[in-house]
Amino acid sequence: MPDLRALALGAGAWVGALLVLVLPGRPALALVLLGAVVGAGLVARGIVAPGWLGPLAALVAVAGVAALQQTLVATSPLAALAGDGAVVDLRLEITSDVRTVAGQYGDLQVAEADVSRVEGRGSAWSLDAPVVLMADADWPRVPLGTTIETTARLVPGDDEVAALVRPTGEPRVVAEPDVWWDAAAAVRRSVRAAVAGRDADARELVPALVVGDDGGLDPALADDFRTTGLTHLLAVSGTNLTLVVGFLLVLGRWCGVRGRWLRLLAAAGIVGFVVTARAEPSVVRAAAMGTVALVGMGSNGRSRGTRGLGVAVLGLLLLWPRLATTAGFALSVLATAGILLLAPVWRDAMLHWMPRWVAEAVSIPLAAQVACTPVVAALSGQVSLVAVAANLLAAPAVAPATVLGLGGGLAGLVWSPAGVAVAAPAAWSAQWIIAVARWGADVPGAAVDWGTGPVPLILLTLACVASVPLAPRVLRRPGSALACTGLLVVVMLVRPPSPGWPPAGWVLVACDVGQGDGLVLRAGLHAGVVVDAGPDPAAMDACLDRLEIAEVPLLVLTHFHADHVDGVAGVLEGREVGAVEGTGLLEPVDGVRDVGDALGRDPGLAAYGSTRTVGEVTLQVVWPRPGMRIDPDESAPNDASVVLLAEVGGVRILLTGDVEPSAQAALARDLAGLRVDVLKVPHHGSRHQDLDWLTSLGARVAVVSVGAENDYGHPAPDLLAALDAAGVRTWRTDTSGDVVVVVREGEVGVVARD
Repeated sequence: MPDLRALALGAGAWVGALLVLVLPGRPALALVLLGAVVGAGLVARGIVAPGWLGPLAALVAVAGVAALQQTLVATSPLAALAGDGAVVDLRLEITSDVRTVAGQYGDLQVAEADVSRVEGRGSAWSLDAPVVLMADADWPRVPLGTTIETTARLVPGDDEVAALVRPTGEPRVVAEPDVWWDAAAAVRRSVRAAVAGRDADARELVPALVVGDDGGLDPALADDFRTTGLTHLLAVSGTNLTLVVGFLLVLGRWCGVRGRWLRLLAAAGIVGFVVTARAEPSVVRAAAMGTVALVGMGSNGRSRGTRGLGVAVLGLLLLWPRLATTAGFALSVLATAGILLLAPVWRDAMLHWMPRWVAEAVSIPLAAQVACTPVVAALSGQVSLVAVAANLLAAPAVAPATVLGLGGGLAGLVWSPAGVAVAAPAAWSAQWIIAVARWGADVPGAAVDWGTGPVPLILLTLACVASVPLAPRVLRRPGSALACTGLLVVVMLVRPPSPGWPPAGWVLVACDVGQGDGLVLRAGLHAGVVVDAGPDPAAMDACLDRLEIAEVPLLVLTHFHADHVDGVAGVLEGREVGAVEGTGLLEPVDGVRDVGDALGRDPGLAAYGSTRTVGEVTLQVVWPRPGMRIDPDESAPNDASVVLLAEVGGVRILLTGDVEPSAQAALARDLAGLRVDVLKVPHHGSRHQDLDWLTSLGARVAVVSVGAENDYGHPAPDLLAALDAAGVRTWRTDTSGDVVVVVREGEVGVVARD
């Protein structure tokens, strides 16, 4: 039987962390103290058994640690200096791998770090404070574990870190990484080298399976993994550790290791896995959940596993209370709980009519999926219908891909050809997993749009809770189980209609692609001219699917920032794409390269002054003008955006890319007296605008393509107020979803798909 008190211990710890992290400081602490007093009073009166004081103590302890950490960060000298934008001298240790992210004005190197000394404003402090390092792309790349000194400007960060560090000087290495970091880096390099000669996707998937190193994975393939519920394979998860340490234990038993030495071998395997995968909170969390899974596989596994899960949650949150608010933590805990609590019951129900190994193969992914479905839906707005089938099909290949991938890396440290030979089956297994992900994503009803509002999520959660007692009754009988399976297959294979979508008379759609631009002009039946592809291939592909676009005769990329081009693979997915054109300024270089890789060719040039007709669309390129001068205080790629004047169904539309004030002023001179019906607001509604020009265009409708809760403050209130004062009705994708401009009986209107 499961130990409910142990689970309550973990639940209490989780609630304690959430109270402090989600609620304002004093109300949260007041609730914690009130709960402690009430709980102690109930125990003292004998209403509640003393054994249940454990969850209450866990709640108070974790809440206290979370509050203490918040206070230490908020009162750190770094926070005060960051508030003043001070330039200081720092000594810091890099505590995560450096990753490259797209910034507003180019790529940035981002890494986590701990500051041990800061000197500035005439004072110096020795401390231990977490920060995020954000350096320009050309700043020297610093390996994990290196201690450096540098000069930097401090910028306020969020509640998790004392400051954001923007280096203004070169790094000076004080201490090289410790030997274990060098050894871990060598293993990671060797894993990659062992599969370097394989198919491009396989050679990226194997390192992802082994140590969660998915940095080079094709974004379109990553989207397929999300659609099919296989995303857990791409990140460091308990599955990775379970497979690696489980294989190590089997190998140890084969070699005669027994008793305490076997437990020491398991402990060494866990430590080695954590170091190789990087000892970050997410990795330690995955290792803890994997250890719980290993315990659950032993004798009396259900009882011991639930006790281990409760203790693991408590221990992790005492160390890192902020894990309580992360999706990875929630998914790991829920999946592990589902496997421990639900899978055995559902397996036993199916044992009445199927072999044990088949019942276990079905019950484990089914239980994990049901437990995680509400959280996955809250994150993605979708419910995957192929997740269980995809996990069943992929499962036989996961173990060889993971274990032999790591084995190839270790063997490659001794002799490279041996590493290649050992890792070959890992690459073959990875190719099978890739095939499963692509097959599942291509199923017409692979995922159902669900929404992320409170009502749909509550309904989904209630449905999952209801499935707990109902599932054994359905699974116990072959007739009911097969009938449900058949119904699911029919739902997946037959794409449900979208009544009233796309709306009649549509001429322009601003797709809800997050913080970026993804625009579609109607070129004919099932055809559209696409202008920019947004940051997310899946979101762009889904929008085009909703519009029933099968042909893209022209794709225009206004410039090469990630929020406009990273979704190109989504445009290409299953569609006939004709000409692809873009701006002549080939910056940033990474964006240009990624577009070329996705297309298999370089995009052409959108020639200034050219006018053409593409189906029902008439397009004129009105910017960038040859020889234009760019304000040095503005972003060159933004100001070099392709600006298009389009006409569809008698509606004049100005598509402005991300042009900034100086380019807008030049356009105002070049296009004096221009009048349009619809304006695509430049740069996602940034506050940097030529408001006089934008409000002079006579537009009846303005569209802002912007991501919800973005970090840039887009769209700016002053811009929205100016457009409103000019009589322009503004629609935003962050609040309205897909924004569709329609023309009916000569009148321009808007239909939103929120």
